[in-house]
Amino acid sequence: MSNVKILVVDDSSTMRRIIKNTLQKIGFENSVEAENGIDALSKLKAGGFNLILTDWNMPEMDGLTFVKSVRGSDTFKMIPVIMITTEAAKTEVVEALKQGVNDYIVKPFTPEALKAKVTRFISA
Repeated sequence: MSNVKILVVDDSSTMRRIIKNTLQKIGFENSVEAENGIDALSKLKAGGFNLILTDWNMPEMDGLTFVKSVRGSDTFKMIPVIMITTEAAKTEVVEALKQGVNDYIVKPFTPEALKAKVTRFISA
């Protein structure tokens, strides 16, 4: 869907590329990359985002701090956030959900898993 804009936040350029390519395959052409939470917050200011996919472990500003900033912002707080991370322990998942993450994907993930989670919030 060309009118859907997704922010992909991950410090790994390889992971951002994998996520973007997967999004394109499932019909989401318009995604913007950010390499950490600080970069992501500045990209969000451009506006028009429908969904955020963020990693947890990143330098500068980690994913959880980024999610807290998004949820604390009147402008961005309604944007759904899916965390894509290697953090698989139940305590981490619970903590992320408490901070305002809408859904959670553990790396490595399949294209089907990403599609299922993304289409919960946006239909392709």
